[in-house]
Amino acid sequence: MKHPVTHFNPKKPHILIEGATQFELGTFDGKSISYDFPKILRYLDAKGKFLFGKNFKIYEDDHELLLKLASYFIQDHEYCKKLDIDTSKGVLLSGPVGCGKTTLMRLLPYLVPHKKSYNFIPCRNIVFGFNGVGFKLIEDYSDNKAYCFDDLGVEHIGRHYGKDCNVMGEILISRYEVFKQKDILTHITTNLNAEELQEKYGERIRSRMREMFNLISFSANCKDKRS
Repeated sequence: MKHPVTHFNPKKPHILIEGATQFELGTFDGKSISYDFPKILRYLDAKGKFLFGKNFKIYEDDHELLLKLASYFIQDHEYCKKLDIDTSKGVLLSGPVGCGKTTLMRLLPYLVPHKKSYNFIPCRNIVFGFNGVGFKLIEDYSDNKAYCFDDLGVEHIGRHYGKDCNVMGEILISRYEVFKQKDILTHITTNLNAEELQEKYGERIRSRMREMFNLISFSANCKDKRS
């Protein structure tokens, strides 16, 4: 079953069309959109059901986090500044297993279909690719594309012809150079906290991650939505 495609009129970018339903996310003065957060939530709930099935829902407990993420994705620079979010950095979304990190990072780009989205890739798949292809795969991620690396920290150490490699650590170093030189963003989801990330990837990479990402976190008590 194909999911309905999100349609929009470039002259009315505040209105998104899903199938036969029209969602007005705010008002447009011809230059900029003034978004309405409750309308954003209604759209995300509907689009989430299109993408992930009828059991998808927006939880009230997540509204505060969604306000941060939605403000970032629509690039509300003024409000993001109040939230201490830097719109020129990527997002590192952390939280417990099953809290909805992957789902939200797949869903939120639909708020802005007029903007180019990122490639969404599980970290485990990247390491499997390295095991077959080798170090060329790490070089491939130094390109000009934006990425969201899903589930950072669950992947194993890569091994190619007997040589071990912390594949995602090396890719993050490459992506740091892309970020600094070309302002191209990387995003991440992870179950790990800052200390665990440093333990797995080292202080050198953790330091670069501070420069590259806004850390946005679910509550540690967030329930598993898959149970």
